[in-house]
Amino acid sequence: MKYSQEHLLLFILLQSYFITLSHSQTIVKTLPGYSGDLPFKLETGYIGVGENEEVQLFYYFVQSQNNPEEDPLIYYISGGPGCSALFAFLYELGPLRINVDNGPKNATLALNEYAWTKMANIIFVDIPAGTGFSYAKTRKGWISSDSILADQAYEFMRKFLINHPKFLKNPLYIGGISYMGLLTPVITMKVYEGNERGEQPTLNIQGYILVSPLTHKFMDFNSRFEFAHRMALISDDIYESAIKNCRGNYVNIDTANSLCAQSLQRYKKSTERITIDNILEPFCDESNYVPSCQDYTTEAIEIWANSDVAQHALNISKGTIGEWEMLNTTMHYAQGKNDTFCYAYDIFSSLPYHKKLTTKTCRALIYSGDHDMTFPYVGVEQWIGSLGTRVEVPWAPYYVDAQVGGYETTYAKNDFSLTFATVKGAGHLVPAYKPRESMDVIERWLASKTDSNSY
Repeated sequence: MKYSQEHLLLFILLQSYFITLSHSQTIVKTLPGYSGDLPFKLETGYIGVGENEEVQLFYYFVQSQNNPEEDPLIYYISGGPGCSALFAFLYELGPLRINVDNGPKNATLALNEYAWTKMANIIFVDIPAGTGFSYAKTRKGWISSDSILADQAYEFMRKFLINHPKFLKNPLYIGGISYMGLLTPVITMKVYEGNERGEQPTLNIQGYILVSPLTHKFMDFNSRFEFAHRMALISDDIYESAIKNCRGNYVNIDTANSLCAQSLQRYKKSTERITIDNILEPFCDESNYVPSCQDYTTEAIEIWANSDVAQHALNISKGTIGEWEMLNTTMHYAQGKNDTFCYAYDIFSSLPYHKKLTTKTCRALIYSGDHDMTFPYVGVEQWIGSLGTRVEVPWAPYYVDAQVGGYETTYAKNDFSLTFATVKGAGHLVPAYKPRESMDVIERWLASKTDSNSY
């Protein structure tokens, strides 16, 4: 007996009913700080993942303000790990921007002119437990790692689409920023492999999007040295001395190599008071206060998210977390950081997954701010060059409002394509530093793929 796709989806939905009782969802009509009803459809809720759904992942789902039935669906994960999705929602690429002109305690919300939700449906998710409003019901559920996060992200995506079957036909892209450059290709590969195993429902995976990604824990940190030279932060003689003495390794210093240590000491001295998230920004510490160092954004979002009225509007389950934090520092990664009691950094590089994805029918967009020293574009160019792809569209400028917005090039291999773009003048949080240019890059790239029924 044959069943139509509609019958199959109904069966899956009924079958999943008993395993999704812990899931909750709310349509949010208003938010504190915004005057009037929201002019877009916002849904919040929890989806349980894990063997007994012991981990409850909180999400914000914004339907496209253009054509939600056909526009792409982007599953977007903030970096860290441990950075709340609310940061992307209210500061980077979401439909709202927090306004702190009257100070953090009097912040208001305004529409984001350059929101990605103008052209795509976006799921923002707090992952893993301990991030934002996500929590665990058991002690074991609070323990995570790169590998666990990737598994939970994949499970979340499948359950979300079982609960929202009308979006199954929309082109699906997995997106991530910063540290999630390590995990986004892993999650994307899991989706492809799940489809190949015949897992139902089939997800209409089209590719992945990376912003300022960490890809390889040696290559990306090592590329800071090359970037510093290109940006005239170190002189030719410092550069040439280190090239000669350090044998290409500027991270793991051999203490017996005194000549290399001396060269790198000069490099460190030259860059120690540079803001690596954006080298054009003033360096801020307790001894060097300037007005621009006082960034009220994080403080304002934390005040807003901890208010009873905001948590009521978002339908947060009471008593599930303590104080809401923008960033869970116990799991947040720093160069060379060892595993913590609650998080294991067990994926060193996502490069093998990028290489596997070149064998799929897959599109990738990677873009970086050209003034980001956190994970410089230099390292991105290096690992892209190792994929064995060919240049399909040569490096060239793109224009925004008749000005150069940045540069981009496209690589291809069989049915795989990868577009790499830089954003001129942007730092690590590209959508926050250069929202207009960032929107232009993503909008043109999404528009170049219009087939929403490819499976």
